[in-house]
Amino acid sequence: MKAATVKQLKDELKYKSQDDLVTLCLRLSRFKKENKELLTYLLFESHDEATYIQGIQDEMDELFEDINTNSYFYIKKSVRKILRGIKKYSRYSLKKETEVELLLYFCQKLKDFKPSIKRNVTLTNIYNRQILTIKKHIKTLHEDLQYDYQLQLENLEHHG
Repeated sequence: MKAATVKQLKDELKYKSQDDLVTLCLRLSRFKKENKELLTYLLFESHDEATYIQGIQDEMDELFEDINTNSYFYIKKSVRKILRGIKKYSRYSLKKETEVELLLYFCQKLKDFKPSIKRNVTLTNIYNRQILTIKKHIKTLHEDLQYDYQLQLENLEHHG
């Protein structure tokens, strides 16, 4: 089965009743965990982005605490998993500021992590790639936000 285009779906959805739309959304939410998470964000969390970001940061704190530090192999696996979660949650929001804030927080956690990521090339590369992503996203934001995030970024890069 070939999937319809977004335009085709949009056009078809216009003809559905509210009850039909509710049924379709609930059916979608049963098929994939990400669909349910996105629906949860849209219905319950999108109105308060700061609380959404705080919730993800709290989750990140727990995940960093739970990392098995016996070897860099386990640390890398866990760090990649945390980063995948950040990317997913950022896609739900669609706000570049949210992604910048989450990545700044992630980089700070990674920088402060013990044992030091500086002893592992892969972890250092992950950190550096996220710094580049942050810089790229900051350029697309409003000037006031650019200034605030630039200060945070410089603080992250130069103090350590």
